[in-house]
Amino acid sequence: MSPPDSHPAQHDTAHGKQGWKRLKRALTAVFFLLLIVLFTILARRIDWTEVIETLADFKLRTLALAAGLTLVNFLVYASFDLISRTYIRQDLGWRQILPVGIISYAFNLNLGAWIGGIAMRYRLYSHLGVSTGNIARILGLSIATNWLGYMTLAGSIFSSGLVNLPPGWKLSSDALRAVGFVLLVLSAAYLLACHFSRRRTWTLRGIAINLPSLRMALLQLLLGTLSWSLMAAVIFTLLPKQLDYPMVLGVLLIGSVAVIITHIPAGLGVLEAVFITLLQHEASRSSVLAGMIAYRAIYFIVPLLIALVMYLLIEAKAKAPRVKKKPTG
Repeated sequence: MSPPDSHPAQHDTAHGKQGWKRLKRALTAVFFLLLIVLFTILARRIDWTEVIETLADFKLRTLALAAGLTLVNFLVYASFDLISRTYIRQDLGWRQILPVGIISYAFNLNLGAWIGGIAMRYRLYSHLGVSTGNIARILGLSIATNWLGYMTLAGSIFSSGLVNLPPGWKLSSDALRAVGFVLLVLSAAYLLACHFSRRRTWTLRGIAINLPSLRMALLQLLLGTLSWSLMAAVIFTLLPKQLDYPMVLGVLLIGSVAVIITHIPAGLGVLEAVFITLLQHEASRSSVLAGMIAYRAIYFIVPLLIALVMYLLIEAKAKAPRVKKKPTG
């Protein structure tokens, strides 16, 4: 007769761990399947012949400049996560953080925030041993940095009247200026809160959210505005030369909101339509469309392919068995 089980709690714990491992494997399979589906949908939406023919019409120097600005901006955006090291007080090297930021940004642009900004960050940071709470804080700080930069730039451009909306739009040019002033007020309010607020911590669904210092908030402002400015610089490089940079920046800021509202992956067709509509009196439609197609290829498609290779390498490294070194002597 076998002895009675004196530790049922241990069996329950072991059973729970096995159940969690099975669930984790299932979720991983679903995640990869979803990526394949989204990549297939995205590939079918792109007219590859048109993209190749359009790029062939540009000078190599122009394409190289646009690609260089794209690389710099991806590094700037990845730095949103880099400043989070101080925020979450976790020892992570820049060589670990920057690839996560680059991959997440490329997937976010093409497949949406839920896949790129959220799911991809959770998966990659989990490989680095970052807790769920800290991943949420990194994500929150990155979002705040991005939109602080947007509000500051959009507020400045819209309130200055540099962008005039065409007749027939639901939002008039005067209303756009008013929106600009509101955005500037919100940006200033965030900075003032970071400096003067006595309450520094809030709890949201069990996750503690700490208000950053004014110094970190100013760094967020710098990186956020620089990121949006570089994005506009890429487009400006590819559009007709008679267009002014502030105008291109303003149209990008308007178009980005339209992309978010439509929820179309990569904003395919939406951003192009906004640029053509707002710039048709400044340049020919065909030249604007050609520039936007080139922008789509350089800023969206190429980085996504590179990020996919980076992601697969990280996954392969994470799953590779670790060989323990035998003690010598």
